[in-house]
Amino acid sequence: MEYSKEFKAALSNFSPVEKDRLIFRLLKKDKLLSRKLYFELIDPETADEKRDEIEKIITEKAEFASRHIISHKYFLLLIRKISALITEHVKITTDKFGDIYLQLFLVDQILNYNEKLQKQSFDNLNRLYLYLINKILKALILIKKIDEDYWMELSEVLQNLQTKIPENKYLSKLCVAHGFEFEWLSIDTLPDHLDLMVKDLKNQGFLK
Repeated sequence: MEYSKEFKAALSNFSPVEKDRLIFRLLKKDKLLSRKLYFELIDPETADEKRDEIEKIITEKAEFASRHIISHKYFLLLIRKISALITEHVKITTDKFGDIYLQLFLVDQILNYNEKLQKQSFDNLNRLYLYLINKILKALILIKKIDEDYWMELSEVLQNLQTKIPENKYLSKLCVAHGFEFEWLSIDTLPDHLDLMVKDLKNQGFLK
C-alpha cells in the first residue's frame, strides 16, 4: 500500500503522545513487528547468537519429530513448524546468511534419520521429500546472492547433504526424477542462474 503525501503529513502532525499511543496499539496487533523493533533497538543478543539458538532448537525438534516418522502427515507438520521458526528468525533479524544456513541445516538434521525414513513407503514420503528438495533449491539459489565470505561456512552443511541424500534411495530417486543435479550441492559447481533453471523445471511440471 502506498501512502499519499497528505496522509504522511497528517501523521506528522500528531503530537508525540498521540504517536506513542498509535505505535503501541499497532505493536499489540503485530507481534512480529514488535519483536523486530525490540531486536533492532535494545536486544542484547546479535543475529549470530540468535542463529546459534535456532540451530540448537532445530537439532532438538528434529530429534523429537523423528519419533513420529511413522505418522508421515504429522511428521511433515512438525517439520513445517520448525521451518516456520526459521522464517520468523529471518524476518526479525534480516539474517540473510541464516536464511540459507538454517534451511540447509534443517534438511541435514532430518536426514540424520535416513534409516527410519527408508522404512516407510515411498508414497507416504513423496510429499515430504519434494518439500525438502524445494527447500534445498531455495537455499542454493540464495547462495549466489550473499557475500562470498559466507560461502566457506556453508560448505560443511553442503558436504553433509552430498553424503546423506545419496544414502536415502527414495530421496535420491526423486531428485533425479525432478531434474535435481547433485553437483549443485557444491558451491564450486553451483550454476549462476539456478533460479532460471528451477523455474524452467517447474514450468515443465516438476518439483510440484
